[in-house]
Amino acid sequence: MTPELRSLIDALEPDLPANRLIHDPLKTLAYGTDASFYRLIPQLVVQVESEREVRRVLEACREQRMPVTFRAAGTSLSGQAVTDSVLIRLGRGWRRSQVLEEGRAIRLDPGVIGTSANQVLAPYGRKIGPDPASIGACQIGGIAANNASGMCCGTAQNSYRTVRDLRLILADGTLLDTADTESVQAFRRSHAALLDALERLARETRANRDLADKIRHKYRLKNTVGYALNSLVDFEDGIEILKHLMIGSEGTLGFISSITYDTVPDEALKAAALVLFPDMGAACRATAALKGLTDTPVAAVELMDRAALRSVEDTPGMADTLQGLPDGAAALLVDVRAEDEATLTTRMDAARQAIAGVETLRPVDFARDAGTYALYWNIRKGMFPAVGAVRETGTTVVIEDVAFPMEQLEAGVSELIDMLHRHGYENAILFGHALEGNLHFVFPQGFEAPGEVERYQGMMDELAQLVGVRYGGSLKGEHGTGRNMAPYVELEWGSEAYALMWAIKGLFDPEGLLNPEVILSRNATIHLENLKPLPAADPLVDKCIECGFCEPVCPSRDLTLTPRQRIVIRRELARLEANGEDPARQRALWEAYAYDGLETCAATGLCALPCPVNINTGDLVRALRHERTAHQAGRARFAGKYFAGVTATARLALRTTDGVRRLVGPHTLGRISAITRRVSGNRTPHWLPSTPTAATPGMLKPYQNPPGRADDRPTVVYLPSCATRMFGATPQEPDRRSTLELTLAVLEKAGFRVIVPAGVNDHCCGMAFESKGQFEEAERKARALNDLLLTRSDQGRHPVLCDTSPCTLRMQGTLSNALSLYEPVRFLRDHVLPRLEVERKREPIALHVTCSSQHQGLQECFREVAEACAEQVVVPTGIQCCGFAGDKGFTTPELNASAVNGLREQVAHCTAGYSNSRTCEIGLTAHGGIPYRSIFALVDEVSRPAAVRGSAAAG
Repeated sequence: MTPELRSLIDALEPDLPANRLIHDPLKTLAYGTDASFYRLIPQLVVQVESEREVRRVLEACREQRMPVTFRAAGTSLSGQAVTDSVLIRLGRGWRRSQVLEEGRAIRLDPGVIGTSANQVLAPYGRKIGPDPASIGACQIGGIAANNASGMCCGTAQNSYRTVRDLRLILADGTLLDTADTESVQAFRRSHAALLDALERLARETRANRDLADKIRHKYRLKNTVGYALNSLVDFEDGIEILKHLMIGSEGTLGFISSITYDTVPDEALKAAALVLFPDMGAACRATAALKGLTDTPVAAVELMDRAALRSVEDTPGMADTLQGLPDGAAALLVDVRAEDEATLTTRMDAARQAIAGVETLRPVDFARDAGTYALYWNIRKGMFPAVGAVRETGTTVVIEDVAFPMEQLEAGVSELIDMLHRHGYENAILFGHALEGNLHFVFPQGFEAPGEVERYQGMMDELAQLVGVRYGGSLKGEHGTGRNMAPYVELEWGSEAYALMWAIKGLFDPEGLLNPEVILSRNATIHLENLKPLPAADPLVDKCIECGFCEPVCPSRDLTLTPRQRIVIRRELARLEANGEDPARQRALWEAYAYDGLETCAATGLCALPCPVNINTGDLVRALRHERTAHQAGRARFAGKYFAGVTATARLALRTTDGVRRLVGPHTLGRISAITRRVSGNRTPHWLPSTPTAATPGMLKPYQNPPGRADDRPTVVYLPSCATRMFGATPQEPDRRSTLELTLAVLEKAGFRVIVPAGVNDHCCGMAFESKGQFEEAERKARALNDLLLTRSDQGRHPVLCDTSPCTLRMQGTLSNALSLYEPVRFLRDHVLPRLEVERKREPIALHVTCSSQHQGLQECFREVAEACAEQVVVPTGIQCCGFAGDKGFTTPELNASAVNGLREQVAHCTAGYSNSRTCEIGLTAHGGIPYRSIFALVDEVSRPAAVRGSAAAG
């Protein structure tokens, strides 16, 4: 640790807790990694929770002359969010949003994820203007600081055009709120020199006709190269100039602590056509024709070349459309939107008419159904990571982002492709926002082999001349300048504009401590330095490009590591091991990784859903657990062999604990549990006030050999999970019946003949073993259960219902395809509700869609069941996974607590919550402040047998 760093930490410790002054080797590497192909490891990561803390960190860093970089989600691609100095990382305290003026504006903290902002605005039919492909992961601070745009945003709806107000902190610690008259007036007094200088630069720029015209031309295009010089020609007032200079400044001028956007309409009706052309020239001509539509605009036009289409042609649902296209083919994804059917039809017709004169490979057909529409957009958004997934292990993936004037798009694209081929990048793919002339080209790039850095440099030099000089385009249309394009800013803009940018930097940051070497750099090779290594680590995760799309759904994201960060550390360990490098560092990383990487991973695989290449980091974690617990295989075999006894012992423990609770009270029991757990080194389970009493599986005996009856009742095989065979009701539940009893009550009410397999107490799906890395025993349990269910379902003739969704998901992947397996929600919707009469509950209820339900695509099905039973259904935002993860809520309770942080406030007005996993319900009850129960409890409460049975019966 350097003396400067030690002094900085000493200065900050009175104001920030030690656990938010992070300098251990694991977390500095993990938290300092972004989606770019650069790697810098910060000396210190400071997690800030307030403006006061940001100002204090800036003050201390100025005293120590240590540079500072601000970090949001780290989805940036140009190296603007990495540092080898001090990284300021946003904590939980930056996720607030406030809707203004009935949705016409919204105030957002920098830590709000883009999709979360749009979810808040959805009831008003509005959205924020920027719509980057990473909107499901990137945060508002990064969207604004990079002036990120996206698919439909163009240049009219980006952050620069839609910002209304900012709260910001300058390098000297000054706080300015442009929405607050008093704050503005105080700033005009304290920073009159800064505002006068900005206004003077604006006057001089407008008076320089050639420069002003060049600026206007550059921002006719998408352009994020350098600072927002258009603010100097668009505005005269210093506050407005300052506000708009902050947009796209990539943290080099100050910290955005809040932004108020003017929102834009989110038109309800949408349609998309994937239009195929014989060659790129035809696609460019069609784009120009669509750009000319004014009265009936299209929302977006996305260009994809043949290589791009080939990268996604194996996507389910796309093979018939994309496979077998000619080599030179190209496609446009044309999106139209409207508020009413007549307008949508008019716009679709106009788009067809506009390109009628251009040859297409197939007729233009607009898809209206939500599934196809989403499929088209998902393949377009997944192209960049898809290329990364098929690259050679050990190489990185580079994405460049240029914009041509629309009138020169066809010629520019042709020359761009020729240039790439000359430099040996024949495998590059090309796609982008064609309506704005904004194109991305992506290629795998190795930097380790001799000559590779030089090849890349040669291509970049020629690219800068081609796009920035010859065509007067933008070298970065929307991804930010970063380190990647900093050496070429002067080449694109010219010496006058470049000097103006340095003058702006000097006014805001005279000491050069805010994100140095980003946007502006005197180092001509900064884009070739600090290149990220991506060594082979494990085939399960080697295709990861560290994009960060997985992070928002991870339950441990605020506790320890995210999936991306787990992969980053595993790669570093693999690199160290392969090189025989620094054994002490290896040991330190493995020791920290045991908890941060393995123990606190829920391993539910939810991270695979947003991942464009379906990486399930849980698979990596389970594999590593398997390696570390191989010596426990005998214990696992014993538990599997005597499974009925193990669950009986667990029920005895639950009954004993419940007796103690009634005797001494929950508060005293909680203290006893905490002391016992601390003394045991966290080896004993954590007791929760929502810990249930024991279930009574003996009640299942009458159903294990039900008498045959000559009636028309449909038959269902009911498999109660091991969790529901152990856990009864929680003390918070008004109805003391267990999930077992509730499930049977609903099935009988709906008129089903229920069979519970005899000997079921000896069986489980194997998930309890698999999650701990005991794969052999997990497979044995699955085989035994498969045989049992095939026999009791008459070789699959009767459906099998499991009352727990996670178990059903595992069974779907391990048991015979002959079995018709159902989890609660789908069985209720398809087979139970049609046989019941329901009187909807008036009080609001909460719904938790489990990870396994999301894996099975049951989100809408879950909502349908809930809305059939209740008039008001609340699905809390930001609670993707509860983190209980089987028994993690008892063994690693901090994971559950962190994952559902903020739940209580969102469901406070609800009477109860419902889910389809017994263990998840325990954790949700503990932290939600309301009882969470099985979805069967809700159906039972609001239903009665139908007078006349429906025909939609199972079996």
